[in-house]
Amino acid sequence: MTSTPDEVDLERARHFPRHWLADVLASDGGVVHLQPIVPEDADKLVAFHGKLSERTRYLRYFGPYPTMSNRDIVNFTTVDHHNRVALVAMLGDEIIAVGRYERLLDVGDGRSAEVAFVVADAHQGRGLGPILLEHLAGAAAENGLNMFVAEVLAENRNMVTVFREAGYQVSRSFDGGVLRLEFAIDPTEALLSVRNSRERAAEARSVRNVLSPRSVAVIGASTDSSKVGNAVLVNLLRGNFSGPVYPVNAEHRSVRGVRAYPTVRDIPDDVDLAVVAVPAESIDAVLDDCLAKGVKALVVVSSGFSETGPDGRHSERRLVHAARAHGMRLVGPNALGVANNDSAVSLNATLAPVLPLPGKVGFFCQSGALGIAILDQAAKRKLGLSTFVSAGNRADVSGNDLLQYWDTDPDTEVVLLYLESFGNPRKFSRIARRVARNKPIVAVKSGRHAVRPALAATGVEMDDSIVRDLFEQAGVVQVGSISQLFDCAMLFGYQPLPAGPRVAVVGNSTALGVLAADAARREGLQVGEPVDLGAQATPEVFAGAVSTALASFDIDAVIAVFAPPVAIAVEPYAQALREAVVDADKPILTTFLAAEGIPDVLAVRGADGHPTRGSVPSFPGPERAALALARAWRYAAWRGRPVSKVVRPNGIHPDRAKRLIDGWLAASQGRWLSDFEAAQLLECYGVQVVEFRAATTEAEAVAAADDLGYPVAVKATGEQWRHRPDLGGVRLDLAGPDSVRMAYRDLAAASGEPLLHVQKMATKGIGCVVGVQDDPSFGSLISFGLAGVISDLLGDRAYRVLPLTEDEAAELIDAPKAAPLLSGYRSAVPVNKQALVDLVQRVSALADDLPEVRELACEPVLASASGAEITDARVRIGPEPSIADLGPRRLREW
Repeated sequence: MTSTPDEVDLERARHFPRHWLADVLASDGGVVHLQPIVPEDADKLVAFHGKLSERTRYLRYFGPYPTMSNRDIVNFTTVDHHNRVALVAMLGDEIIAVGRYERLLDVGDGRSAEVAFVVADAHQGRGLGPILLEHLAGAAAENGLNMFVAEVLAENRNMVTVFREAGYQVSRSFDGGVLRLEFAIDPTEALLSVRNSRERAAEARSVRNVLSPRSVAVIGASTDSSKVGNAVLVNLLRGNFSGPVYPVNAEHRSVRGVRAYPTVRDIPDDVDLAVVAVPAESIDAVLDDCLAKGVKALVVVSSGFSETGPDGRHSERRLVHAARAHGMRLVGPNALGVANNDSAVSLNATLAPVLPLPGKVGFFCQSGALGIAILDQAAKRKLGLSTFVSAGNRADVSGNDLLQYWDTDPDTEVVLLYLESFGNPRKFSRIARRVARNKPIVAVKSGRHAVRPALAATGVEMDDSIVRDLFEQAGVVQVGSISQLFDCAMLFGYQPLPAGPRVAVVGNSTALGVLAADAARREGLQVGEPVDLGAQATPEVFAGAVSTALASFDIDAVIAVFAPPVAIAVEPYAQALREAVVDADKPILTTFLAAEGIPDVLAVRGADGHPTRGSVPSFPGPERAALALARAWRYAAWRGRPVSKVVRPNGIHPDRAKRLIDGWLAASQGRWLSDFEAAQLLECYGVQVVEFRAATTEAEAVAAADDLGYPVAVKATGEQWRHRPDLGGVRLDLAGPDSVRMAYRDLAAASGEPLLHVQKMATKGIGCVVGVQDDPSFGSLISFGLAGVISDLLGDRAYRVLPLTEDEAAELIDAPKAAPLLSGYRSAVPVNKQALVDLVQRVSALADDLPEVRELACEPVLASASGAEITDARVRIGPEPSIADLGPRRLREW
């Protein structure tokens, strides 16, 4: 039996977990808002039901059911959000789908529920059924359910398909014409794979709606050439956009010779994309018009939002909510705009008057101010772009969305990112790992402390080394400047990846050759003696030597350097080189020093006259060429490694750990666990802290030592006494009762506290630190390093995003600069590194399963040939952070 509406308090029915609210993407890229149903939704539900076709009603209710009775209306809208849950999908103020479950209290252990949903006819085929199922399963899991049951008419093939393709392990049984389905709702690898695949397709489609519109309206298209609305319109027209462009201007009948309309509503045809260039205070009225017109996406170039302060941030939040509530994605505000160089689209909806040539490089940046300069430099470097998005304040569409799009875009082979902050960093890492397996991602990360205000309160700063480690983990090529970004893009865009680190340097200048060789060696590449052709080498000799180097089985790449000895024509040398290497399957990079007239790329032209694959990038100096090549080699090596999977260690008990944390948090919003509580939590994941006892008297200390077995250590418990380099808070290797008594007296007097810990001595070894911490940009991170003041001062820690794959766990142990000490440095005995790998895998699983663990430190971990023993552990718990990439798919929250 389930609770009836009469038993549900109306106030309770109106209050639901706020995190159940979600904006989600349908399969066509449109936005849908999900929210729990409340009694006030009765009229909307009646209207929704009234619009359903007879066929849809029959399939859902197993009969005609033309109208809803008052009793049914109350029953469907008055739920307790526990045993009875109902979610509605909204578009504007209209319900377009309903999903619900009811707990089956009289069946089994009461942890099963019957689930059902119905979608408006006009919105069927948009993937709303799977979305409702995901979110209902998430709510059910929170309420202690583990099984869903559904009864479906056998002829209802669409509904059967929803359950079959959702990724659940479904069992079936027939009763007449009714199909009964049962499935566990616990997330599985198959389920997560399906969820991520649907998310990728929907996000890619939503970006395609922005970048490939069939028509564009420019709202605020001004006749004043100094206004941004005029600039966007001019650029759209000059760019020969393939569809119609509609200026919107309430005061003029035409702008730039094109008929204008007072509002978007007045445009007689459909509008896919609206570029908004009106003052921030006028946005609300514009949105109403766009919503009424059915515009799919907005690009807001207007400023005056979150970049101006709290009031502007409030306006930006309202803008995002309004756009999403009516199904639209939003680029901006304060954006430079978007562009698509595909000849079938030819979209330049930006403030930049000139776009780079068409090419295979996709570019995303947050900074509108830098966007024009970036595009100008790309054009000068002859770097061809497929698409460009400047997201400005990145209120909605983000770099994650663009990665999803470029992953499926055949016209994009290289991805460039200029990032100032991360909206959902865990999701970024997940997507980037997948995309980078096929397409290079090159990123500049600026704005080190530019974090969202909601996260800034954590007080944790994003360290440059963290960004470096996490980009490396995801296969992202990190660079330090815009010029380096383009250096890598030129190499990735025109040349193959190197198969190895062996580089030949060929040139006509001894000094330049030595500079190139030294630069390559500094970057970890293997270089023999440079090939010096002498100042008198002809173009044919120069090109022939490069060809010979490329043909060698001992060479993976060539850096060709040329310095004109006198005022001679350089073009013949460039032309000879271009022709000699056009079909090379190894990368070739050049530096023509002090040469006038040599472009940034020695182009091989395609049918459209633009540079194509096989063109040779030319760099201002050999150092930049060597740096780009080294980054290409490291990326190629990362991509060549087999894909590693996350491995769940044996002997872990997440349910037990979850119950412990829920109990502790029930009495507190967050706190540091006691040493005994921390040990108890870690034990749930097979992590053992070396056994210890508490003592408040000398007698208790001796009794504890006798029980544990000698030798023992006695430790002060105060925070100020932990991990002191002078070991002032600990007495080690105590072999008998007398030494324990003396140690207790000394530490109790020094600390002023009677409570001490007596601990069995661990096997001596190299001290290490395994930790988990919150980072304001990346969420929960796991770190590893060697213990000690020097490591702390040098910041010698390695970081990874959770969860760790099997290979990443091993790489984490080897990543710190001091890691060679673990492998037997200078004839020392190597430690059991596999024990450390197992430890970080278990800590990774704990932190991934339990986001309430906000901070964890195992220090020191004594690594020896026999294993790894933890002598101290600290754990801080608190409410689950909101930035985790967990649970049902949803758009980034505000």
